[in-house]
Amino acid sequence: SGLKLGEDFKLGYSPERINPGDKKRTLTQILKVVSGSDDEASEVIERVYQKIIQVGTFRAASIRVAEAAKVIENTQRDINIALINELAMIFDRMNIDTKEVLAAAGTKWNFLKFSPGLVGGHCIGVDPYYLTHKAQQLGFVPQMILSGRKTNEDVPGFIAMRLVKLLLENRKNPLDSRVLLMGITFKENVSDIRNTKVVDLIKELQEYNITVDLVDAHADPDEVLHEYGIQMKDKPGQDYDAVIVAVQHEPYLNLDEAYFESMMNGAPILVDLKSIYPKSFAQNMTYWRL
Repeated sequence: SGLKLGEDFKLGYSPERINPGDKKRTLTQILKVVSGSDDEASEVIERVYQKIIQVGTFRAASIRVAEAAKVIENTQRDINIALINELAMIFDRMNIDTKEVLAAAGTKWNFLKFSPGLVGGHCIGVDPYYLTHKAQQLGFVPQMILSGRKTNEDVPGFIAMRLVKLLLENRKNPLDSRVLLMGITFKENVSDIRNTKVVDLIKELQEYNITVDLVDAHADPDEVLHEYGIQMKDKPGQDYDAVIVAVQHEPYLNLDEAYFESMMNGAPILVDLKSIYPKSFAQNMTYWRL
């Protein structure tokens, strides 16, 4: 256009800060970081957001500061989850239940409460790479951030390998096994499938020649087919060797042992990636949770 910033126009900016599926922390209930190309621009954009944001705004020192804050919000969460995922892998080898460990540690007032799981979506699994890319351009290798990213990226492979071991322990040949996977969205109670790591889990299972059926309470089957080439089932089938509950959708919360047993063959195996169900499920089937 030939127009110049600061002379012909000014710029106001606010990084995205929203929690999809959260009915309590809606857009108007999340404090908004705002910034601008100068003080006047910052003031204008702050007044605009104050018209809809009920809990207030925070004026960052600059646009660069605002965007950096956005990136590290998600990077910090990514690293914290990576630590818990690594602990879950260690405790699995020690035959210690991770959920029970976290419950005990969580009684300390300053223990940060995170849970293990697949880390996908369009923020937490992506933003750290923006920061590490820029850091490497500047000649700095961010070891902790990249290590956390690698740990979280390795989780689908760990789960697939763990299921294969469970199949073998139950005298089931992975090559002939059929598995039902419940949930493909990147988090519970949303239809968003962007950058979901459930797809990575499906690919890992298929590497072992395991047949995978997929259902989801919220995802659009046409969108899943278009984005990932995966054909979803309208409803679960029968005679599965194992069931994996990957997403904590509300319709899955109150399912009981009889429900899962009804669609599995002999020696049923339930893999609970969100620790939804009680350990008592292990009385009637092989039950493993992350």
